Amino acid sequence: MKWRVVLFSLLVSLLIIQFGMCQKVEPDPKTKADKRPNGKSKSGKGSGKTPASKPKVKTTPQTPKEAQAFLTQVVKKGRFQKVGDTLTVQADDTLELRCKGNPVQWAVPAYLEEDDEGRLRTVQHERYGTLILANSTGADTGEFTCYPMYCEDKDCRKQYDKGVKVYIFFSDPQELFVPSADYYKAIQLRTNWPTVLPCQVTSPLAKVTLHREFPPMEVKVDGREISFDVQKGFTIHRPKQNHAGSLYCVASLGNLRQSSTKYMLIYVNYPAAPPSPAIQASSDTVAVGQNLQVTCTVIGEQDVVVDFTWEYPGQKIGRPLYSQDSVQTVQVDGQNRQRTQTILLVDELREVDQGTYICTAENLEGSRSASTSVKVQSARTNTKPKKP
Repeated sequence: MKWRVVLFSLLVSLLIIQFGMCQKVEPDPKTKADKRPNGKSKSGKGSGKTPASKPKVKTTPQTPKEAQAFLTQVVKKGRFQKVGDTLTVQADDTLELRCKGNPVQWAVPAYLEEDDEGRLRTVQHERYGTLILANSTGADTGEFTCYPMYCEDKDCRKQYDKGVKVYIFFSDPQELFVPSADYYKAIQLRTNWPTVLPCQVTSPLAKVTLHREFPPMEVKVDGREISFDVQKGFTIHRPKQNHAGSLYCVASLGNLRQSSTKYMLIYVNYPAAPPSPAIQASSDTVAVGQNLQVTCTVIGEQDVVVDFTWEYPGQKIGRPLYSQDSVQTVQVDGQNRQRTQTILLVDELREVDQGTYICTAENLEGSRSASTSVKVQSARTNTKPKKP
């Protein structure tokens, strides 16, 4: 009997435990909602906590740097070499250059721009532009430039700051100098500007010297007063009067020695700035019938030619221009200066001569003007009052 009671108790206990595990526990509505880590309350059923999700950080992709344009030379089919600042190509060979970019535009020496024989052509491919020069000659020597183009719709312009340049020598064993159509070439020696004698050679290996024709002698090149650049020629940095005359260049390479075009250097004393005229009339107010003088003066550098032009009211009625010009050396602040002066002479003034007088002074650097106004008074007639 006892074992039945024990067995019954065990069965009841098992039923109670199983019933408790299957029973769903309802949440207490009065229980406060759990708080999130950021302080905001969490609403909804269930007592389980959901971990707060971290905000996603958006990463902005970096814009890749624009590739720098560069030049390559097609040496043979399938073979390329990067081009530096200079390049030497044998005359009669074909030159083929490639420039990365789409589109690109080419600049070539002036001689090739005028070429109409079809030796030069450019082709634009999907990723690069090509320049092809066939049957090259020593005259083609010069600077070649590739300019990437910036386009908006159909409007394109050169990107000058991204242009890639190369100076190409087309070496000709028979021509050491770049050919020229001129036997003599006149060049002005400006006192305020370097002068270049363009003795350009077709080979960077050629030795070049500067010579004077009369008296025959070699001109000293010290690198300061006169310097030489294989791409430009000789530069006279501070031209003086003793540099004037007939000069030429001599190039030698191996057993070959040749002379260049002769350059006739003409010395011109260029002023540093345009003239500054000062104008003054003999009187601001002049009566009809009297004479007027208007003086225009320029103080400046010596040996500088100054030209004057006048504008005056009498031109409207065809009054001719009469003037007196003079040039003198004067002392200004202890230095010798040149005074150039013109005086406009207006005889027997009339009422139409009243107005503005303008003097314009001009030299090789430019022109400036000065003006003054003159009033012409009518002649007064004194009439006696009639007696009554």
